[in-house]
Amino acid sequence: MEQWDQDFVDLVSPGHITLAKGGTGQLHFGAVDAELDWRAGSEPDRVEFTFDGFDEGDEVSGRGWAKLGGNSLSGRIVFHLGDASGFEARRARQKTSGA
Repeated sequence: MEQWDQDFVDLVSPGHITLAKGGTGQLHFGAVDAELDWRAGSEPDRVEFTFDGFDEGDEVSGRGWAKLGGNSLSGRIVFHLGDASGFEARRARQKTSGA
């Protein structure tokens, strides 16, 4: 992330952004834990989202966008009346079951 180093991003648990089917998802980094509401964006492979959650117990909300490029996701998050930061994320490896 532009604003925060990796140690901060992974402060509580590994930082991540998850975009699930149906337009929902999660955002976690530092002490921020939020739910996402996303929609297809105006460009191919781009989504726009809003988020609502908590940062160290304080309510936070905001908006952002993300664009898929291969196995990576890049975008920007903007806290309502607060900080903004670009980010890059890599797709997590899929777990395979050994049946």
